[in-house]
Amino acid sequence: MKILVIDPGCSGVTGDTLLASLIDLLGEPRALYPLAGAIRDLGICREFRYEAERVDAGGVTATRLSVTIREEGTLGGDDFREACMAVADDVGLSSGARDRVSSILDDLAAGGPGPAAETIFSVVGTMLLLDRAGFFEGAIVATPPALGSAITRTECGDIPGPAPATLAILARHRFPFTSVPVDADLTTPAGAALLAAIAKRTASLYPAMTPARVGYGIRASRAGPAFSGWWRGEPPRGGGVVMLETNLDDTSGEVIGYAVERLFAEGAADVFVTPAFGKKSRPVSVISVMAAAADEDRLVRVLMEETGTLGVRVHEFRKMVADRRRETVPVSVGGREYRIRVKTAAASGRHVAEKPEYDDLAAIARDQGVPLRFVDDEVRLLLSERRRERTAREGGAGGGCPPDRPSAADTARDE
Repeated sequence: MKILVIDPGCSGVTGDTLLASLIDLLGEPRALYPLAGAIRDLGICREFRYEAERVDAGGVTATRLSVTIREEGTLGGDDFREACMAVADDVGLSSGARDRVSSILDDLAAGGPGPAAETIFSVVGTMLLLDRAGFFEGAIVATPPALGSAITRTECGDIPGPAPATLAILARHRFPFTSVPVDADLTTPAGAALLAAIAKRTASLYPAMTPARVGYGIRASRAGPAFSGWWRGEPPRGGGVVMLETNLDDTSGEVIGYAVERLFAEGAADVFVTPAFGKKSRPVSVISVMAAAADEDRLVRVLMEETGTLGVRVHEFRKMVADRRRETVPVSVGGREYRIRVKTAAASGRHVAEKPEYDDLAAIARDQGVPLRFVDDEVRLLLSERRRERTAREGGAGGGCPPDRPSAADTARDE
């Protein structure tokens, strides 16, 4: 899984600086050549070219994006949307990235998109880089962007503070922001629309992650989004796990049971329901859902849809996981041979647990016509004897098992 952290908390976010920071992050300054060609093919520019230059930004090496445009006329309304979506198709955006482009255009429509070619370049370019790098398959987290305090001039007078169009977009998505007393528009409408479209969630602190690369993008005079962290690979051991919780005091057992089924079907690692007392000593049911961090948004939505709850608590935590090995072993029960799946766990190289698969034990019990607990006892005894014999052959006492690399779901799951 990949985690991308975008941190515009100090410098705000604009379309060009976000794009510059992604180019810097990925180290692919020529990745947007096909996009520049598609924009030229629209016939709205006599000239369109860009240059991504790495510069020294006061001790930090960053990418500065320079775009040269000579437009012929303007595009607005449906013509602009049609041109933008045509370019998105031309460069081969996935359906998910294409839908995000459409959402951004909806946000920008109220205040006017601005220069057509420049807007297409920043919007489609950002989606293209994120799409090609596979970030939409992971998690994108953003800190609240900083908004400046520039004066917006209107026909009816001056409006102090952040640009109204930027505030309208953030309000539409209920996207949090911070304020900085700077006489400048640190976050533009295009930057706000991009951030709202790509970030799955916002956080004041960075999530637990193992950073692989960072990228910085700057404008001609100041830094843009200050930090973008790129993480490729498995979640850190014991990390990348969340616990979702909500209290229900007026929900039937049938609804709760169905919600539990849905949560498991949608990828929850574990779900359990705890009876408790709430306000005014009313009995409540606390639903707890353990999951990989990447599944958080989807499972929160399922909780709210199925139970009608208005709020879900989210706790990030570390979880230490034993090294595990899965194998299929033959066992003899009631004079018949069966093959069952067994999970062996070890910590620090020493054996700590051995667990036969429930479904395989249940199948044996049904086949033999005996209680499940009898089958479980007999199979565990056979596995214990097998382990002692193997330890004796190998001449060791540890009984450990070579580790498998756990998946995100395995890391989250209590077993």
